[in-house]
Parts: sequence; structure tokens; C-alpha cells
Amino acid sequence: MQFSESWLRQYVNPSLDSDALGHAMTMAGLEVEEQHSVAPAFTKIVIAQILSAEQHPDADRLRVCKVDAGTGQELQIVCGAPNARVGIKIPCALVGAELPPAEAGGKPFMIKVGKLRGVESQGMLCSGRELGLGDDHEGILELPADAPVGKDIRSYLNLDDQIFVIKLTPNKADCLSLMGMAREVSAITGAALCAPKWTPPSVSIQDKRKVTVESKELCGRFAGRVIRGVNPQAKTPDWIVQRLVRAGQRSISALVDLSNYVMLEMGQPTHVFDIDKLEGDISVRWAKSGETLELLNGQTVTLQGPDSAGKIQEAGVVADQKGPVALAGIMGGNHCAVSDDTQNIYVEAAYWLPSAIQGRARRFNFSTDAAHRFERGVDPQNTVNCLEYLSSLILEVCGGQAGPVDDQVLNVPERKKVKLRLARAEKVIGIPLTHEIVADVFKRLGFEFQQEGDVFVVTPPSYRFDIEIEEDLIEEVARMYGFENIPDIPPIASLKMSAKPEAKRGIHVLRQRFALQGYQEAVNFGFTDLESEKRLSATAEKEVIAVLNPIASQYGVMRSTLWGGLLNNLKANLNRGAGRVRLFETGRVFKRDASVLEMPGKVAGFSQIQKVGGLAYGSFVAEQWASANRAVDFFDVKGDLERVLDPLHFVTEAAQHPALHPGRSAQIFLKTHSGKTSVGWVGELHPGLQQAYELLQAPVLFELDLDPIRELGLPQPEELSKFPAVQRDLALVVKQQVSAQSLLDAMMSTKQNFVRAIELFDEFRPKAGSSSMADDEKSLAFRVILLNPNETLQDPQIDAVMAALLSAVEKKCAARLR
Repeated sequence: MQFSESWLRQYVNPSLDSDALGHAMTMAGLEVEEQHSVAPAFTKIVIAQILSAEQHPDADRLRVCKVDAGTGQELQIVCGAPNARVGIKIPCALVGAELPPAEAGGKPFMIKVGKLRGVESQGMLCSGRELGLGDDHEGILELPADAPVGKDIRSYLNLDDQIFVIKLTPNKADCLSLMGMAREVSAITGAALCAPKWTPPSVSIQDKRKVTVESKELCGRFAGRVIRGVNPQAKTPDWIVQRLVRAGQRSISALVDLSNYVMLEMGQPTHVFDIDKLEGDISVRWAKSGETLELLNGQTVTLQGPDSAGKIQEAGVVADQKGPVALAGIMGGNHCAVSDDTQNIYVEAAYWLPSAIQGRARRFNFSTDAAHRFERGVDPQNTVNCLEYLSSLILEVCGGQAGPVDDQVLNVPERKKVKLRLARAEKVIGIPLTHEIVADVFKRLGFEFQQEGDVFVVTPPSYRFDIEIEEDLIEEVARMYGFENIPDIPPIASLKMSAKPEAKRGIHVLRQRFALQGYQEAVNFGFTDLESEKRLSATAEKEVIAVLNPIASQYGVMRSTLWGGLLNNLKANLNRGAGRVRLFETGRVFKRDASVLEMPGKVAGFSQIQKVGGLAYGSFVAEQWASANRAVDFFDVKGDLERVLDPLHFVTEAAQHPALHPGRSAQIFLKTHSGKTSVGWVGELHPGLQQAYELLQAPVLFELDLDPIRELGLPQPEELSKFPAVQRDLALVVKQQVSAQSLLDAMMSTKQNFVRAIELFDEFRPKAGSSSMADDEKSLAFRVILLNPNETLQDPQIDAVMAALLSAVEKKCAARLR
């Protein structure tokens, strides 16, 4: 939004200078992106009148002019402008004047007494470009005939007037007009608001043009009137042209300029049709497939009708009996545009629903000021008021006779009341508030409200589309209170040097251990896509936690496993040429849990479990000469986990997980004094998912609950034994489906006091018919370490322990001694 300070101060004139005014607007959320004078700095340029203009004796394109610059004596100035003639008033740079540099960053141009083709020149007659007022340099700038000779040009043209360029957020559509900005400045500074005044035009003819609005989802209000006998070649008043130019608009013609002026001043886009070019009645409707329209910018668009479901419409149109004459709320058509021959016009002002305009202009690869306003919301209660204002300006400038206003109110949005709790506002803003402060803010903003104890019930004005929820009102209170007035108080907390928990391992230690095993840490969002979530966790769709406002389609649900993000990381690395990948991640996963109650750091009904997960892909070691190359397998990753979790001991048991290979996956159990606890999973990726992710080999995945593996417990010191340990080997024959862990569990369940450790050190599977063992049997050899800290173990004690171990495996695992 661009405008001049003088235009703004016509409606609200606070006792602040330009810089202070810009700062006040910025601090209230209306960021002043740019602020500068109308013209760059220059000195000693005054209004002068040409008394004579004679041909230069030695140059065809130069004239020798006698000029009255109000200095008491005539000045002789050589000028090459083709429009230099007797009687006109022009800006004259006196000797010693400094003109703006021709290029940005250049030096100012100093005017000195000089000679042009032998004739002395005592100054310079200036064009608009030389004063920094535009690009026109074809001739000197002509001033009105009543311009006072000798007056400084900056003062006469108000060139020190400031131009403000405001960077508005999309919710501040009410500030896309001078009146909207004036309302805000009045509320911010407390200065009185002076709305523009005009006399509604008298109705002198009864002509009407029938308008039928076919869709209330397109147009909520449509008003128009006929004006006959206008003079389209009338000159736009200079003060309007000046305001338009300083707002970034160029002057086109009186009718167009006045329509643009009302839009900039009041925020209501309007359109003027040449009524003699319209065929029959007007209809407001959605476009039909195949209709074409040549727009004012020369572009011809082909319009599309509704989609196959009959819902999505490409654009709304204003049409006569032959077809579209304007894109609704975006741009008029060239067919019925006003021209120098126009005599009768139809002036239209409408409220187009934002949902019917949003994105439509961008489909045609352009944008307009009208579409920019309509898609954010225009005040529907101000439609007729702005139509009357434009009509009065047209009659004043272009003459004519006005017909009655035809106003159709069809679908104007109802402004719902919004409640503000004082305690909630204090909590969000972080400052103490009183009823008086909040009530004063609403009064300054022009909000109607009722106070019910500590609750304010506010009815937003029709022009404030952004006021819908309590937080919107809290923002208004903060803005008007002044962001710079909110104290910058850092949080205060007592510091306590806590002892490092000896029984609990820090998460950073685990991360470091994974890194030492060659794993790189990944950091992913807590969101994932629905498809990955369903296939990796087999979660029922009703149990999936959907994100209400996802940042992207692939982040639509909360993750219940870390594997989705890690597999995407793996795929990204493989696509970039990586052949061997080791990744891990620590983070939370999210699941529904009705037992979770609301408390600090927790959300009722949802558990947020911390986990550590990872994967290994490619060769088991980096390529080298010392070992043969093979793919990483289950046991490689299990070994990595044993080294990371040391001194904790865990066991794995074959189990099935929907994301893992049915025959190559296991559940991880942490061994404790009270038994064992399930803490996670490890295994190869399921073949179906391997195909879905287009992986040449299956990565080995793991995922562990973080809290259990951090609990180490306190170390229990033991005195070193003075007596030697004893080793005995025990070779057992069992069926091949019997796991080594079941044998270990059976032997450890005997709880023999002298047994310090039992380790598997050999496995033997016979070839068919080559051993005393059956084909479905195998031999497992265990080394048993025994120790008595009080005395040397004797053979009878050792034999009793070994017999007890053998008896346990015979009973529980059907093992026999080999």
C-alpha cells in the first residue's frame, strides 16, 4: 500500500512528524517498508516565466531565452527543449543550484555560468526527469499559469511530501485504503478522524439496467446506476492526478482516474462500463466452458466451466446477452471499456465473496488491485456509499445526469460476536491488563462491545474480516497497547547444580556410542505421511493421529515409529550415490493412550514415547583388502547394539513385526533381576516394503525404548578372589530348532552359586549320514566358569554343579550330553 503523507493527514493529522508517524505505524503492525520524499534533494530551483525565446545564432535546436526568475533582473538561459516558448512558467535552476544525480550513487549536478555555442547561459530550465519527478525529459516541465514567479519549486509542488510504502500482512485488508490507514492511525495516536464528505448526487433520470445475479456464492451484493451525458474528455483535477501518481497510479482518463481514486481512498474497487456497448440486460454468473473475453490489458482469455463434479469454477463474469464483458472482481473487458466517444455509462460497485476471487487472477498469470482487495475482503456495508461517492465525483468532473441506484443485497456475511477473556489476554501478552485498558482499545478501534465481568463480547465491524477468534482480539490489544511498551523481561529461574545421576546414562552418551560404531545421526520431523505410517506400523486408520494443519501433504500424521523418516533418509542418500549407510535417530513417537492425563509436558489421551532407532545398509564393513565383502546382516547389527548398550545385557527372541522380514526379525528383551522386559525390535526390512522403497537389498532396522536402556543401576563392587577360577566345557546335542538362548536360560535358572558365566563357543551341524547325530540335530558347546571366593573348588563341588546344569537342560530342552 503506497500513499502520500499529505493525503493521509487530510483525514487524520496527529501531532507527530513524518519519522515518528512511520515509527508509530510500524510498531502497530503496519510495517513502513519504505519512506522517502516525493522528489530527491535539490536546491535553488524556483518558478520562472519565459519572457522571450529566440533562435540560437549557431544551433538549430537551441533557443536563447530571457527568463524572469524573481531575482530582480532578467536571466539569459540557453535551452534545447522544443516546448520553450514565451509566457509559460517553468522550474529554473539558478547558478549555484544542485540537481539530483542522473544515476543512483552519482554526484549532484552543479549549475554554473557557462557558454553554449558561444552564448552565455545563466542557469538551466528543468524537465521533470531532472527534478526526479519521473522519466519525462522531452521538454521542460510546464507549471500552471497562476504559479508565483520566484517561489521555491519544492514548496510550490510540495515535493517534501513523504511517500509511505506499507508492507501489509494478508489479514489487514482493511488497510488497503486511505480511510483504512486513517482509522488505524487515529486509533494508534488518538488523533481525530475526519472522513471525506460529499453531497449524494440528485437523481435526474429514471433509467435502470436490469441486473440478474445467478450465484450467491459468487456475488453477495451488487449495486449500479446509469449516468448519461458524461464528457469522457474532461480533465482530471490536478489534485486527484497528484494523489494518484504519488500512490503509484498513472493518470489515464477522467472516468478511469476517478474510479481508481475511490478505490484507493475508500478501499472499494468499482468499474465503469460504456452502456451503449452493452447488449441487453446484465447477468452475474460463473463462466461457461469455451467463453472468451478480451481484457483491458489486451490479453484474451478462454474460460472454463465447472469441473466434472460441478463444483470448482474457474472464474465469475459480468455478462450481457452476447457473453462476458468483465471478469468478476478482477478486470473489465475491452469490448465495453469507456473511450473518448463514450456518452453514457453504467457505474458498478459490488461485494464479491473472497472465496470466489482467491487464486482466480493468478490462473491467468496476472494480478490487479481490485482482485488483491476482493480476495482479502472488502467492506460489504460500504458498497452503496462508495458508489454514491464515485457518482458525485463523475458528475462534478465529467457532468451528466444520474439515475437511481439499483442495490441487490444477496449474501452479505454476518459478523459473529467474539469473546475476549481478560485473564487469557494477560497470559498471552504477558502484561497486567485492566478493564479500562481493554475497553479503551476497543473504543479507539471503533469496535462495539459489551462487558460481562472479565469477559468482553465484541461485534467486529463489517470491514474487519480478520477478527474471528479470541486471539485476534488479543492481537489488537497488544498492537494498540504498543509492542514497544511491552517490557522486555527475561525469564528468571533459580539455578541449581544438580549431581549427575550415577544410575542413569545420558542420552548424549548413547548418541556418542552409536557414532563410534559408524552410525550417523539423522533428525526428522515428528510428522510423516499416512501411507508410510500404515505400512510400517500396521496402525488402524482410526488410531492414526492426524495433524490438523500439516505443513505439507507428506507430513499429514504423527509418527508412531522412527523407521519412516530413516528409510526416507536412506533412499535420499542412495539416490546421491551412497553405497553403505548407517543411520540412527533419537526422538519421540506418538500413540493414542486413554490412560494419559493432562499435565505439564503431556497431552491427555496421547503417549509421547522417546525412542532410539536406526538402520544399516550395504556391506558389513567398508571395502578393504583384509576381509571379503558381504552384506550387513542381523548379527552385525545385534553386535553393534551390544557394544552400544554395554554394560546392559539383552536377549533376542524370534517374533514377527509388520515392517520386518517374518523369518529374520526378533524382539529385544532387557535382562533384569526380576526377569526380562521388552524394549524394542531388530530385523531385516519386510520384502514387500523393500520393493515399495525400491531398495536393492534389505536394510537391517532396530528401534528401542529410550528410558529402559538409560537405566544402568548403581555398580556393585566385589572383592577380587584369591582363589583360581575353574573352567568346564559342556557339549550338548539338541534339535536344530532349539535356540542357544533357551539352553542358557535353562542352565541359569538353576541358580548355582559357583557359576560366574556361561558362554557359547561352538556350534556343530553334521552332514547327512556322516555322524552319530541325526540330521535334524546340532551340537552346542558351552564354557562354564566356576569360582568360589572363599576357597579352592574341589572336584565333588564342580561335578555337582555340572550335573545340575545337565539335568536342567535335559528336562527343559530335551538335550543330551554329546
